[in-house]
Amino acid sequence: MDSSAPSRPGSDRTRTAAFAAGWGVAVTAVAIVGGLATDTESEWYRNLDRPSWQPPGPAFGIVWTVLYATIAISATLACRDMRGRPRRIVVGLFAANLVLNLAWTWIFFQAQSPRAAGVEILFLLGTILGLIRLILPDNRTAALLLAPYGAWVAFATVLTWTIAARN
Repeated sequence: MDSSAPSRPGSDRTRTAAFAAGWGVAVTAVAIVGGLATDTESEWYRNLDRPSWQPPGPAFGIVWTVLYATIAISATLACRDMRGRPRRIVVGLFAANLVLNLAWTWIFFQAQSPRAAGVEILFLLGTILGLIRLILPDNRTAALLLAPYGAWVAFATVLTWTIAARN
C-alpha cells in the first residue's frame, strides 16, 4: 500500500465500504444474470454426453455462491490496498473477469456451443491468474482468495473441453 497517500480519519473505512458495495453489486449482478442464462433443463443440455465425474447440479450453485463471495472480497481488499494506476488496472481486470465469467454461461447454455465456451474459458482462467499475480505483492490475502476460483475454473476448463470433445 502506498503510505505516501494522504489519509483522513474514517476515509479508509468509507473507501473500503464503497468498494465492498460496488463489487458486491457487480458480482451479484453477474450471478443473477448467469443464473438466468443457465438452463440445465433444456433438451439440448439433457442430451449432452457429459462425463461421469461432472459434479451434480446442486453442487454448482453452492460452489459458485462461495466463489462469488470470495471474488467480491478479493476485489474489495485489492482495491483498498492499491493506489493510482495499479488500482485502475486491477479494477479493469476484475471487471473483464466478471464479463468473461458471465460470457461463458451465455456461450455454453444459450449459444449451445461447448467448443466456443472452451476457448472463452481459457481467457477467463487467464484473467484469474493475472489478477493473482498482480495483486499478490500488495495484498496476499486478496490474491489467495482467488485461488479456489482459479482451481474451480481450471476444473471447469477441463470439463468444458471434455464435453466439447464428446459432443
